[in-house]
Amino acid sequence: MAVAAAPDHLFHLRNNFYLGSFQAAINNSDLPNLSPDDAVERDCLVYRSYIALGSYQLVINEIDSAAATPLQAVKLLALYLSNPHDKESTIASLKEWLADPAIGSNAVLRLIAGIVFMHEEDYIEALKHTNAGGTMELHALNVQIFIKMHRSDYAERQLRVMQQIDEDHTLTQLANAWLNLAVEAYLIFQDFSEKYPMTGLILNGKAVCCIHMGNFDEAETLLLEALNKDAKDPETLANLVVCGLHLGKSSSRYLSQLKLTHPEHILVKRASSAEDSFERAVQSVA
Repeated sequence: MAVAAAPDHLFHLRNNFYLGSFQAAINNSDLPNLSPDDAVERDCLVYRSYIALGSYQLVINEIDSAAATPLQAVKLLALYLSNPHDKESTIASLKEWLADPAIGSNAVLRLIAGIVFMHEEDYIEALKHTNAGGTMELHALNVQIFIKMHRSDYAERQLRVMQQIDEDHTLTQLANAWLNLAVEAYLIFQDFSEKYPMTGLILNGKAVCCIHMGNFDEAETLLLEALNKDAKDPETLANLVVCGLHLGKSSSRYLSQLKLTHPEHILVKRASSAEDSFERAVQSVA
């Protein structure tokens, strides 16, 4: 007679985190009868949810030096994201921990290393720590890294590994969606660009795919080429605004041009709504 699998007490908490319901993950984290390992995983997910919501200092303050290695790794992520001007010391600490034989193979530490080095766009260094896999999150992160490297062949291999482990897992489904969104659409527009004269529509299509893959520099290059073809095209201007925000560049010129030539564009309406809300907030405390 088959032995029934133990209940997965963290199933819903994990899914909330994976799908971006960070506040729900925090609110529903008071789970009884957890094993010590499950309790550490629960705490990691909760603190990573706080990080995703921008509450870095809360995480830094609450995780002390006596906490387990996975929690210390999560604290390092909070330190890295909270102070981008002093990230070198955090990265140095991370490398020191990874080189420690006692803790260097910890799955959460390797995951955090992958996230940090992916932020640094040092994909080779990220893969040194994630490529061995070991958890579904590590495999999913590998898919993201390979997509950013334009290596859809390797991303597909990682996806197949995940499908063999559990094709219904939320992360497997998400990885499949990322790959289809990033790769198939890009290849379609790439095929168009090779067969037909390059148009603003094709350039914008490729640029949007690059934005989804996190390749903002390439997206900007494509969009500037599209702008040279038509300086008033609303989608080019809107995509340049979005791209500029991700690159930390001023995009006010493009937004002003969009307001002037296409005042009914959805991005103009959203920007105006945000400005109005800000003005009301300022007046309410004046």
